[in-house]
Order: sequence, then structure tokens, then C-alpha cells
Amino acid sequence: MDGDLHRKLVEESSDIATIIDSDGTITYVSPSVTRTLGYEPGELVGEVGYEYQHPDDRDAVADAIETIQTNPDDVQVIETRFRRADGSWCWIEATLQNRFDDPDISGILVNSRDISQRKRQEQQFRGLAEEYRTLLANVEDSIFFLTVESEDTEYVFRFERLNRAYEEQTGITTAEVQGKTPTDVFGEDIGADLQANYRRCVQAREPISYEEELPVETGARFWQTVLTPVMTNGEVTQIIGITRNITERVKQERQLRSQKEQLDEFASVVSHDLRNPLNVAQARAELLADDCDSEHLVPIAESLDRMEEIISDTLTLARQGQVVSDPERIELINILGKCWKNVRTDEATIEIADEVTITGDRGRLQHVFENLFRNALEHGGPAVTVRVGQIDDSGFYVEDTGPGIPEEAREDVFDPGHTSASGGTGFGLTIVKRIAEAHGWQVAVVDGTDGGARFEFTDIDLDQ
Repeated sequence: MDGDLHRKLVEESSDIATIIDSDGTITYVSPSVTRTLGYEPGELVGEVGYEYQHPDDRDAVADAIETIQTNPDDVQVIETRFRRADGSWCWIEATLQNRFDDPDISGILVNSRDISQRKRQEQQFRGLAEEYRTLLANVEDSIFFLTVESEDTEYVFRFERLNRAYEEQTGITTAEVQGKTPTDVFGEDIGADLQANYRRCVQAREPISYEEELPVETGARFWQTVLTPVMTNGEVTQIIGITRNITERVKQERQLRSQKEQLDEFASVVSHDLRNPLNVAQARAELLADDCDSEHLVPIAESLDRMEEIISDTLTLARQGQVVSDPERIELINILGKCWKNVRTDEATIEIADEVTITGDRGRLQHVFENLFRNALEHGGPAVTVRVGQIDDSGFYVEDTGPGIPEEAREDVFDPGHTSASGGTGFGLTIVKRIAEAHGWQVAVVDGTDGGARFEFTDIDLDQ
């Protein structure tokens, strides 16, 4: 009964049971060989097993057979490629035992199983591991790995390893921090702040992003950090941190804020400390003109008016370049007429070629169109025609029938103080460009349809 049961288990098992003699000849093979390798058992009995092994694996098989014959109590486990009946190769894990002293076997017992799927997975894992190592070695962002240990209601975070970029940008190496806590590495104050962020990531159980201040010996100080939790059996066991050095950006932002504050202060001085005495001088000049008749009064009045114009343009230039934070939907046709009326247009005409709707700051856009209309009149004469229309789906244009702007001068027309018209401040087109940039648009000068100047505003999401 026991023998029958043993035979049934062998015959029904998915593993292949094989008996070979000392020279490798197969004396028995179980029926499962058909399911795995495609051979009938009778096809293999009497064959030498080496002939079915991959040539690169035969030495390992021979060594295993020799070892168990020399040391009968030893067990050898080898991985070898075996040729299937259809000619393809199959990875087999074989366990060899010396059973010459067993009269029922009297040979080397080989239990084999197909491990082709496992080998494919191992190959994929090796490929992924190599990609992972390549990524860590070459990515420019700094990456660090933390293990998360739970102790009662508290968490303990320990540095596991750092990538090359982290070591280069901070001057800290994996060897210096491995197994240490943030407070061990950065001290109590900074370490406590770091641990608070790591704890927040664990509790959120999802990626978090933030800016932090972490001074290191390399001079870097400010970082943009993303923490991602790694879950095992429903618990956060690791945190992967990706951090980018933004020290220069923060410095530039602070410098820009300082410059803006200085600019605001300058605008305040111009607006109050200069404009107030200017208005007094203008009023006194008018009174003086009523009291006496002098050839010097007209040049004085014109100079004072000129000063007021410069102050007005300077203030506009200082204030209109700020980023548009509260845009609204605007149909240009509704503000073009108002802007046209605000400019002394004489015999000039305006044509609206398309109905264009955009999102922007209404007050600042009025400055754009009024300055462009004045520019057209200054250069195109009192009978100039101005046309406004749409550029595909990317923006709008304003063009005139004047003499145009020479190609070599187009890069300079937006520079502060640049003017070719007598009496101009040179700030009009500078204001136009600053307002366009504040909206996130591009502005360029090209030839107009009728040869005049054409100002194209692009990178705009038009409302259809």
C-alpha cells in the first residue's frame, strides 16, 4: 500500500522525478516530464542526460554528480537549462541525492521543477535594479531614503542611503548618515523640523511637497522637497525624499522683492514729492501769465507740462509690469473705442478686423492700446489708419499704415527712453512690453499688411 501511494504521488506530482546512473544515463523518469518538457518518459530512458543540457551548464551538472558520489550524504541543488521536445530551452532547478544504497532506486535521484518563470522575473528584476542604480547615479535631483520605525505612538526615522547628487550638493555622504536620525546628523533644532515633516508624510500616507531651509557646508540653504511614503502590509516603512537646491532662486526672489520695494518707494517719491511742487509751479506759471506778458512764459509752461508727462510715464512704467493676478474676460471691441477717444486722433481712422475676446487686466490693456495709437499717430501722421485683428488662435495684432519700423531698429524700440519722435518720453512702447509680459504674453514688431508697423501679441489663450 505504501509503495502504491508513493508511486501515485510521484506520477501525479508536477515535479519531475528522474533516476540516473553514475555516468548520467537516465534509467527512470516520471510521467510529469511530458507536461513540463514535452517528452514521453520512454523517449528519455536510456539517454544520457548531458546531451539534453545546455552546453554552458554541463560542467556544473558533472561537478554536482561527482560531488554526491564522493560524499553520499551531500545534497546538490543546481539550476540548468534543459532542451524541450520542441527545441526550446527550459530552466530547471534540480536537487540531486545519492541513492545507490536504496535497492528500489539504485542510482542518483534527481527531483526537477520548471523555474523558467522565476528566471524571467529575476532577469526583469536585475534589469530594473540596473535602471534604478543608473537613475540614482545620474539624476540631478538629490534623493535620500529613510527607514521608518514605529515605537508606540512615535516614529523613529533613520537615513538609509543617499544618491550621488545629494552627496555632491550637500557634502554629506551615505557613510556619514547611514542608520542615524535627523537630529544625529543636523542637530536638535533642524532635526526636529525635519522629523516633523517626515511625521506629516507618514500620517498623510501620501506624497507631500514643501520648501525648507537646510544649511549645509556646500553653501546650499533652501530646498524644494517631495516626500513619498513606501507602504508594506498597510504600514509606512520607508520614505523616499527628492529635494532640489533652490537657493539661487530664493535669493533672486528676495532680490526682486527688495527691488520692487525700492521701485514702489521711488514711485511714491515721484508721485508725491515731485508732482506736488510741479503742480504748484504750473499753477504759479498760469497766474504769472495773467499778470504779465513775457516770451519766457510759454517755454516755462511747456517744460513743466513735459515734466508732468515724464512723471506720468515713469509711474506707469513702475507699476504696470507687475504680474496680473486678477484677470477678467474682455471683449476688445468694448475698450478699443474708449482708448481711441482718449487719444487725439485728428483725421486718423481705426478698423476692427475681428472680434477678439481675451482674459486680462482691463486698466492695463487700455494703456497698451492708447500707447500704440499714439505711436501710430506720431509716426504715421494725422491721417493714419490703425487696424486691430486676431492672429489665428494665438493672439491679436495692432498695425498701422505708417512708414513702419526698420528691421535693425525693432530690437530697440521697447528699450526705456528710446524714441524717434520729437517730444516723446521714450517710455510708451516700454510700457506696452512690460504690460504684455505681466500677462505672460510675447510681443514683437513685424511688417504690417500695408507696410506700416505691426505689433503682434502671442502666447494668449483666446476665449472663443
